[in-house]
Amino acid sequence: MTTLAVTRGKAYFRLAKLDIVDYYLGVAVVWTLLVPMSRFDPGVLLAIGVFLLGEVFVIAAMVALDDLTGYRDGSDITNYSPDDPQRKRYRKPLVAGTLGEAQVLRFAWVTAVIGAALWLTAIMLAPHRPAWTVLLIVVTYFFSLQYSWGVKLSYHGFQEFFIAALGWALVLAPYGLATGEFTGFALAQALLFGLGPLLFGVYSNTNDVDGDRRVGRPTVAALTSPRGNMFFVIAVSAAEFALIVAVPALGGPLWFPFALLPTIGSRMRQVWLGFALGDIMRARMLGIRIHRITVLTLVVVNLAVST
Repeated sequence: MTTLAVTRGKAYFRLAKLDIVDYYLGVAVVWTLLVPMSRFDPGVLLAIGVFLLGEVFVIAAMVALDDLTGYRDGSDITNYSPDDPQRKRYRKPLVAGTLGEAQVLRFAWVTAVIGAALWLTAIMLAPHRPAWTVLLIVVTYFFSLQYSWGVKLSYHGFQEFFIAALGWALVLAPYGLATGEFTGFALAQALLFGLGPLLFGVYSNTNDVDGDRRVGRPTVAALTSPRGNMFFVIAVSAAEFALIVAVPALGGPLWFPFALLPTIGSRMRQVWLGFALGDIMRARMLGIRIHRITVLTLVVVNLAVST
C-alpha cells in the first residue's frame, strides 16, 4: 500500500469521525435491555448488527456533509484556525487540505446509499417491525442527511435538539426491531443516552460561538449571552438529573439513581470546569467520558435487573 493510499485512508477515517464511537454505544444499551433469552437469538443479533453497521454509514454521511457545509461557509476555517491548539485541523480533512470538496461529497452520497440499504435490510431481517419503529428509522435517516445539508436543520435552530434526538432514536429503533415493544424503562434509557452527546456538544458550541455567529448558525451559545448559555447548559444538566431520579417511576429499579451517582457527580464537575474555571474544552472532553461512564452503568444495571 502506497503512502498516498494510507494518507487518503486516514483522511476518510477522520472525515467519517470513526474515532467518535459514542452514538454507536447505544446498541450495547439495547442488547442488555433485552430479556436473556433474546440476547443470543440469531435473528435478533443479525438485525441489531446490520442496524449498527448501517448506523455507521448514515452517521458518516451526516458528518461528511456537515464538514462540507462548514468548510464552504467558513465556520470550520474559523473554528479550526491554526492559532487554536485545542482544535486539531487534521480532524477536518477539507480544512487540512487532505481531501477536496468533490471527494467529500462523493463519500457522503456513497455512504448515505449504503446506510439506507443496510437499515432497510435490518428492517426486513428483524423479528419485529412495528410501524412506529419503521417510521422512526425513516425519519432519523431523512433528518440525519438534512442536519447540515438540504434544509440545514442545524442552521435553523434545531442543532441541540437533533443531537439529543439522534441518540434517542438510535436506542429506540433497534430496541423496537428486537422486541416490538415500547416501554418506559427503555424510553428513559434512550433519553439518558441522547443527553450524553448533547452535554458535550453544547460545550463544543460554546467554544465555536464566534465561527457560528459569523455564518449565522443559531446555536444556543450563538444566540444568547455567555451567561444565558451557561444557564442553558445547567438546565440541560439538571434535566438529566431529574430524569435519573424519575427512572424508578418509569419501570426502573428503585436503586437506579444511586447507580448513576458517578454520572451526577461528574456532571456537576463538568459545569464547574466549563463555566466556573472557564476551561470549556476540558469540560467537553469530560463530557465524552461521562457519556461513556453512563453507558457502562446502564449496561451493568440492565444486566443486574435481568438476572
